[in-house]
Amino acid sequence: MAPSSELKENGVLPRSEGDVRSTEVAHKGSPEMKGPAVIPKSSMGTLIPLERTNGVAKEAMRKALAYPKSDNLELSSYPMAPIGVIQSCFSTRNGTPRQPLLVPLARACLVFDPTRVPPASLEGLGEYSHCWIIYVFHLNTDLEKLWKEPSKSKFKAKVRVPRLKGGRMGVFATRSPHRPCPIGLTVAKVEAVEENMVLLSGVDLVDGTPVVDVKPYLPYCDAIKGATVPKWVMEDNLLEVASVSFSEGFPSILADCWVRMGKKSLYASPEEFQSLIKQVLSWDIRSPSQRNRPYDSHVEIRNGKASVSDSDSHRDEEASTPTSDQASLSFGGIIYHLNLEGLDVSYRINCDGDVIVEKVTISPDIPNSHRNRCNSSSWIDKSR
Repeated sequence: MAPSSELKENGVLPRSEGDVRSTEVAHKGSPEMKGPAVIPKSSMGTLIPLERTNGVAKEAMRKALAYPKSDNLELSSYPMAPIGVIQSCFSTRNGTPRQPLLVPLARACLVFDPTRVPPASLEGLGEYSHCWIIYVFHLNTDLEKLWKEPSKSKFKAKVRVPRLKGGRMGVFATRSPHRPCPIGLTVAKVEAVEENMVLLSGVDLVDGTPVVDVKPYLPYCDAIKGATVPKWVMEDNLLEVASVSFSEGFPSILADCWVRMGKKSLYASPEEFQSLIKQVLSWDIRSPSQRNRPYDSHVEIRNGKASVSDSDSHRDEEASTPTSDQASLSFGGIIYHLNLEGLDVSYRINCDGDVIVEKVTISPDIPNSHRNRCNSSSWIDKSR
């Protein structure tokens, strides 16, 4: 008997199509944790909260959830909701590392919802060096497809893999965010635990990421001796750049932005922030299609999207940068953008893998409410 049928017999009915439910893992396209989500019944059945039912109905519901029928998985749901949200140095998906710990200076604060996570829940976590974080890919561009019937979702079984230069591989052989269930797993270094907040480093999480669970990293069972991976996974050098350098005027421009930002940063100084930029860009963060684009194209890549500009306006833009004339000869006309803590960093990369960071501006696309609330002073004080 399917769960819904068993519950119906005991007087507990799933809600009708389009009703609101409080057990959804994440809201579509929203990093916020406020209010319930709305999904069609056909995507995932919804159960009335346990506290609204009598003892017999509660037992029937527990039994139905514990023994779901394999041919009716779409009728089962579980009491999950975000327990916290990430405040990260990565303002957008573009530029966020593809894997954890690749950028040691990448910092974030995991802020827990105090109504769901009492401070006592975090006791002991600070004694571990690292932790696992289970989260939701809330910014997936194809997230809306997952709310449809499986036959209509057009889910892609294979995804493009950066290390295969755009070649395709089965989604479960990769860590692509485009999955049947948009759930991610990452590991980060635990710098400090304070009340309802965990300070993390080495993160690969974008700002606003909803977190579902946190577990301590256990070397004796999580680090598997003799584990093997396919050969293509080991080709790390395909994503490493040859060098990262900064234009002559970059430090002074960054210092000016730093003052205007009011030091609302996870980093103590412009110099430390510049080190973060260098670490992030030491890996080629471009998509396979961007890497295959001709280097002499007059294109500007902002948030992963390309816009073509005419040659005259392009040359005018280059003329405003102290070393742009030299850069235009060796680095072509493609301008890429990296957004960190609301600062828009523009850079170029040539066919030899050399990166030159040209300038930085305060991004108008990142609202103040989305910029980091956790700052360097709290980080330094709590991580000592």
